[in-house]
Amino acid sequence: MNIQTKYHGILAIDEKKIITFEKGIPGFPRENQFVLLPLTEDELYQVMQSVQTANVAFVVTIPFLFFPDYEFDLDDGVVEQLEVERPEDVQVLTILTVREPFEKTTANLQAPIVINWKNKKGKQVILNDDTYSVRHRLFPTPNKEKGAAKC
Repeated sequence: MNIQTKYHGILAIDEKKIITFEKGIPGFPRENQFVLLPLTEDELYQVMQSVQTANVAFVVTIPFLFFPDYEFDLDDGVVEQLEVERPEDVQVLTILTVREPFEKTTANLQAPIVINWKNKKGKQVILNDDTYSVRHRLFPTPNKEKGAAKC
């Protein structure tokens, strides 16, 4: 199947890799099918590309690579909706807001993307926890030296 993408032009995708978001994602309720495409060679960053609409694409990454202490519990309703049987079938991604310079890029830890790879079902889960925000800096802010003169 060929699709038009935001960052890669026209691509042939394997229909078996399409992830279905039953109710879309917040802000995009009619976008129900997405595919993950590599954005970098090491696949540290990927694009979650809508199959239906070329301009609907989100840069994502695995949050645990940047935030090792990141954790949350999936409520029973989400586990049931995604038909999760085993934790190892699930992948968690976070949507990035890419900024210039790239060091100012932020991650939405308040609303992770949860994918059950066994059945290709996905959902963006809104956490009811103020521990995380929608704009966590992906890279720590460098410490400024004390007493440094301002120019």
